[in-house]
Amino acid sequence: MDAETEAGERFVLPASVDSPAKSDEPRGVGKWLLHHQVAPIGRATEEGHGKPQSWWKVMCLTGVDYFSTLSYLPAIAALAAGALSPLATLLIVALTLFGMLPMYRRVARESPHGQGSVAMLENLLPFWRGKIFVLVLLGFVATSWIITITLSAADASVHMVENPAFPSFLHGHEVLITTVLLLILGGVFLLGFSEAIGVAIPLVAIFLVLNAVIVGVGVVDVLGEPDAVSRWVDRLTENGGGFLDIAGPAVLAFPLLVLGLSGFETGVSMMPLIKADGATEEARMESKVRNTGKLLATAALVMSVYLIATSFITTVLIPAEAFEEGGEANGRALAYLAHEHLGQAFGTVYDISSILILWFAGASAMAGLINIVPRYLPAYGMAPEWGRAVRPVVIVYTVISIGITFAFGADVNAQAGAYATGILAMMVSGAVAVTISAFRKGQHRAGAAFTVLTLILLYALGANVVEKPDGIAISAAFIAGIVVVSLISRVTRTTELRVERIEFDETARQFITDSIEHDGRIDLLANKRQAGDETEYAAKESEQRGMNPLPGTADVLFLEIDVVDPSEFSDVLEVRGVTVGRHRVLRAEAPAAPNAIAAILLALRDATNVRPRCHFEWSEGNPLGHLFRYLILGQGDTPPVVREIIRQHEPNPTKRPGVHVGG
Repeated sequence: MDAETEAGERFVLPASVDSPAKSDEPRGVGKWLLHHQVAPIGRATEEGHGKPQSWWKVMCLTGVDYFSTLSYLPAIAALAAGALSPLATLLIVALTLFGMLPMYRRVARESPHGQGSVAMLENLLPFWRGKIFVLVLLGFVATSWIITITLSAADASVHMVENPAFPSFLHGHEVLITTVLLLILGGVFLLGFSEAIGVAIPLVAIFLVLNAVIVGVGVVDVLGEPDAVSRWVDRLTENGGGFLDIAGPAVLAFPLLVLGLSGFETGVSMMPLIKADGATEEARMESKVRNTGKLLATAALVMSVYLIATSFITTVLIPAEAFEEGGEANGRALAYLAHEHLGQAFGTVYDISSILILWFAGASAMAGLINIVPRYLPAYGMAPEWGRAVRPVVIVYTVISIGITFAFGADVNAQAGAYATGILAMMVSGAVAVTISAFRKGQHRAGAAFTVLTLILLYALGANVVEKPDGIAISAAFIAGIVVVSLISRVTRTTELRVERIEFDETARQFITDSIEHDGRIDLLANKRQAGDETEYAAKESEQRGMNPLPGTADVLFLEIDVVDPSEFSDVLEVRGVTVGRHRVLRAEAPAAPNAIAAILLALRDATNVRPRCHFEWSEGNPLGHLFRYLILGQGDTPPVVREIIRQHEPNPTKRPGVHVGG
């Protein structure tokens, strides 16, 4: 519509206008791919990308990773600590129940939308420092969880080829087998979270039952062989019976066993999938936190019982040489007992169960990645907007996992360092977050306890880095990749409108309505506020009328954008009307001035059918300097950027809001 309006017609600007960048509803395959969206940071209750499930069902999805460590952890403990393996395991159980469980219950309370310790630490640093800090943390998250996916699938392949019943012609094809397992895992998540949980529940249930049978038979065998216990006691004291002689090796083995705690972070990350009850949003959130606590406590208690029992029976019943490299119990102590004490048939069933739960252990990590990363990167402008959708990111993670599998040749040992580094770095970040939180709230006793936990985890992380320095190098590569890709994405998305919607307060709506009724036009004068007094606005108006095509009788409104946090990318744009003397001003706060101005102009055009005109003056200075200031600070030489943003969103020149620059 032209600037002229019909006599007597009154424009009423709506209080809220959808972003002009809203695209048409996708169809066909595109609609299927983008159907499930992860909610932005802070969105409450119904998250929209998975049907909420009972906490025990979600525990099974986290448990495929957590409980699957029973397949190899007793063997690792026996190899690292020898006869002292049960003592080293007791240290892990104590850390689980009195350290990790309280820590992650607190993390769940303080980040109830599933962002975990990343969200708690994000607020410690403002602006770009906070964003870069989050990217580094996400690098460790990606390291631990993507390597969890690839390592678990590779471990499943190893268990598969080591079974005597496995076809011999597939030996040596671990890369191919692992790739197939990863494709199947990705396919399950393409179907949906409910389907993934449906697979996890029977896998966890059967695996735990089979382990319970092995533990029961093992305890009976230990009681029936008093000599076995005697031999174990003799091994305990063969190097001396002092406290340090016994505790020293257990403490040294401790860092290797901390990896068995990897399920806690994924448990918190899956809070959006946990069903909650309550009549109000606050009640539902409290219910979600409470149910997450049940999930964490139950998983910790179940795992603690199994760890103590399996460590004891494997150490007592299996000869020490069987745990060595190439030994029959190396990396598969419980499978060894299953075959030796319950027969080949039961042993094969246990092997199949181990293979399946190790394969699907990556599901826990995949779910964690889906729930965490899309909450941050698209909101920061550091990933495409489709990065919020579950199915596209599942495809991306699957492709990355297959690439890593080929890069490492599906070698479990080659990936172990990166896996340990990522997991331990996440645990340290959680411990630091709750320590700071406790001290800030004046809870000094809790803060001191969490400080001790932080030091313990730092010791484990340091020991791991010294033992396997390649892990920190791989983590650094992940971090560098995320930072580089994120910054490239941020630059390529600079001309997006970057608003979810535009909201006008009553005064702003009245200003715009009055201006249209005055002369059928909307003329805006862009202003970077200085003193903000009547003299400033009077001088600005006089200057603009002299340099831009403004009729002498044109009614004008001032438009001001205050850049509040240029490191943010998008948000709801709230436009307020303010009167300064006889001058009327529209004010808004946004991460970037040009994008906000373009969004307001297009929204006004769509809501009023009047093409608004915005008048600027040229900025002094080097254009490259202005470009850099815009990318980093959200402001620079605004007029050309505003025009380019409008041009990209409106291909028809006759429908574009006017951008006039004088000077």
